[in-house]
Amino acid sequence: MRIRSTVSRLAIPAVALGMVLSGCAASDDAGTGTSAIGATNDTNPHDVSELRDGGNLRLSLSSFPENWNALHIDSDADVSSVERPMMPQAYRIDAAGDPSLNTDYFTSIELTNTTPQQVVYTINPKATWSDGTPITWEDIAAQAHALSGRDKAFLISNNQGFDRVQKVERGADDRQAVVTFDKHFADWRGQFAGNSFLYPKSVTATPESFNNSLVNGISVTAGPFQVQSTDRAQGRIVLGRNPQWWGATPKLDNITFSVLDNAARVPALQNNEIDSVGIASRDELKTAQGVPDIAIRRAPANQWSHLTFNGAPGSLLADPKVRVAISKAIDRQGIATAIDNGLVADPKPLNNHIYLEGQKGYRDNSLGFDPDAAARELDEAGWKLNGDVREKDGRKLEIRNVMYNQDVWVQIAQIMQQNLASIGVKMTIDTKPGTGLFTDYIQPGDFDVAMWSWVGDPFPLGSIFQIWGYKPNDLQGNYGRIGSPELNALIEQTISELDANKAIELANQVDREVFEEGHSIPLLQTPGIVAVRANLANYGARGLATYDWTKVGFLK
Repeated sequence: MRIRSTVSRLAIPAVALGMVLSGCAASDDAGTGTSAIGATNDTNPHDVSELRDGGNLRLSLSSFPENWNALHIDSDADVSSVERPMMPQAYRIDAAGDPSLNTDYFTSIELTNTTPQQVVYTINPKATWSDGTPITWEDIAAQAHALSGRDKAFLISNNQGFDRVQKVERGADDRQAVVTFDKHFADWRGQFAGNSFLYPKSVTATPESFNNSLVNGISVTAGPFQVQSTDRAQGRIVLGRNPQWWGATPKLDNITFSVLDNAARVPALQNNEIDSVGIASRDELKTAQGVPDIAIRRAPANQWSHLTFNGAPGSLLADPKVRVAISKAIDRQGIATAIDNGLVADPKPLNNHIYLEGQKGYRDNSLGFDPDAAARELDEAGWKLNGDVREKDGRKLEIRNVMYNQDVWVQIAQIMQQNLASIGVKMTIDTKPGTGLFTDYIQPGDFDVAMWSWVGDPFPLGSIFQIWGYKPNDLQGNYGRIGSPELNALIEQTISELDANKAIELANQVDREVFEEGHSIPLLQTPGIVAVRANLANYGARGLATYDWTKVGFLK
């Protein structure tokens, strides 16, 4: 499992995929969830007066963090889960994905000028790091420089728009930072929010500290919780209350994370060893529903699966016409029905690369399922049937699908395999372990098509260039090596647009062009079903929202 740069999304190709995708066979059970995010969430909301003081919330991880710097290219999605109760973020996010100022850390964040664009951050005078040092403008400046991309020695996962920042200066005092952009940046609110945190300058000031200082753990934080203990051998991380915390006192005493295989998570819930588990299948749902004092909470999650094509020069799928034809032959509605039936009321595929269904800006820009057109277009591209498989210039149209070795992924691939066989395209399913999937296969382009998952964000424009923009000598997250100068220009126009409604329109033009160039096709948005202790409040299926970790706790 690894963080990768895309529309502020995290690539999750390792063992958490069983949690990201929801798998079940077709069923007459229609389910009770929805596939649209943003309407609500399901967290058992209660006032803190109804919660008891103390308690230990027990959660699971897929793996022990290899690097605790969530901004680093070698970090993983579990790090974000562990650090959210401990690190500063500029905004709280509600179920609709709308931000509100996080006053624990900032008293104001204002766009003060547009020519040039300037944003002024005024830091809460009470905000301190857990070592007692104040949070200042220098922390913001150091992180902006580290993520700018100007110094390639910083091994960043995502520049988060800091490549467009000209300078960060001290404002009225040390508690104020003035950020000046040399190019407009549409999603400036997301630079320290969504899937991003603010780190102390001791971490971000130099490449050495950025890359290596958090390899073995994190000690300087600034949230209601801090690391109390870690045990790599046992796969356990315990957070405790931060005595330096200046905000509302959290209700929980501890949050304990334990590393568990996917198959062990539901049994751990049954055995009262953990308090929450994401549901990955209809069988798991039935099992969880039979556990005493367990509640099932539902709100679509922000993860989504997709299929990426390898369009590198000289590759089998270098011709965009062939990629588009293949995409039209894949029955994504059939995949949604097979995988999500019994989990959501009306299973649907995801039809947008940039916005999640239910998120403001979402629209269906897909090319649709049309196997007759797919066959015709392959004929026109010179790929003629020879027996069961098409050929051109002595090459067979046999494509290798590389993916994590997990049952749900294989089930999806088998449906694709049947779809493509009907138009003379042979798909070979090539499963890999999570370890090395990205470094050994996806990054080098050792695939014809590949499947993994991204995690969405309330600020979806900040990094769209990094997966759908194309620079041959700087691939970033564009592992399919597909793009064009025209699409690059449209992406630049989109992320430079400060009018939110105009930016949405431009982003949807980008999305349509991504479909039309055959870069990748979105598959499924995760239903987001979570089984939790029934007496756990303000926690569960959060959708796009962030948790207020001072309010998570157990009912009296």
